[in-house]
Amino acid sequence: MPDNAITAQGSCLCGAVRLAVTAGKQNIGACHCQMCRTWGGGPLLALESVTQVDIDGEEHVTVYPSSDWAERGFCGRCGTHLFYRLKRGDHYAIPAGLVDGAQAWTFDTQIFIDVKPPWYAFANHTRDMTSQEVFDAYQGDG
Repeated sequence: MPDNAITAQGSCLCGAVRLAVTAGKQNIGACHCQMCRTWGGGPLLALESVTQVDIDGEEHVTVYPSSDWAERGFCGRCGTHLFYRLKRGDHYAIPAGLVDGAQAWTFDTQIFIDVKPPWYAFANHTRDMTSQEVFDAYQGDG
């Protein structure tokens, strides 16, 4: 595991699902797409360099195929958002608020910045990607 890799654990609100997550680096990204904002009521803030996800209580996980290329998982008992993942490839985004502890996260990326509503803005200096740049970057993955 690289020096800056982290392992983190977390659970849904009711405790029926527990996740153990390994991430290649300590970065958080924000997604401003309409689907993420509808799903969570605001931008999705998520661990983006996830290399492994182990799920305990998988029988309580409901997966919703939200697009042709991705799906979203949530606890079927309490509704906690658990992950966004590409249908092909190994890309997972784990909501940052789901994992326990106070890791030294770095908020470094915002995607779908061109569809972000004007009524909020983050102060952090980030790499900003438009919708087209995101689709171009992940075209081979999903």
